[in-house]
Amino acid sequence: MKPALRLAAAFALCFAVAALGGLATAPKIATWYAALNKPSFTPPNYVFPIAWNILYALMTISLWRLWQAGESEMRNRAITLFLLQLAVNLAWSWIFFGAESIRGGLAVILALDALVIWTIYAAWQTDRIAAALLLPYLLWIGYATALNAGIVRLNT
Repeated sequence: MKPALRLAAAFALCFAVAALGGLATAPKIATWYAALNKPSFTPPNYVFPIAWNILYALMTISLWRLWQAGESEMRNRAITLFLLQLAVNLAWSWIFFGAESIRGGLAVILALDALVIWTIYAAWQTDRIAAALLLPYLLWIGYATALNAGIVRLNT
């Protein structure tokens, strides 16, 4: 497959996950989420789509670079882990927002943290730029984990 087609496929996949997550999230922002007690370090709602769009763009490029790397067991592992963490990322939106489960969301995001660390490690063995592109994502989900934990603490 040509590099441009691989980039388009990576973009379509990552932003399809973003859109599917948005289906669970958007209807709950002004209702259920607004009624939750949140930690003092919670950013304004407009920050989230800006941050996530930037992160999904970086994730797209990371996946594309991994896909472009020479075939190897580690490259295949990195791509598999990337796809797994992407699925868990989507699951978090549907559990936290869709099911309105703040505790379930915390369990899922803790698993996501571990998967992203593992993905970065595997990607580092294949393409260090691809791995580095995932570091802002790791920082953001670490912050999101703290937010989720704070919401659990303040609402249970």
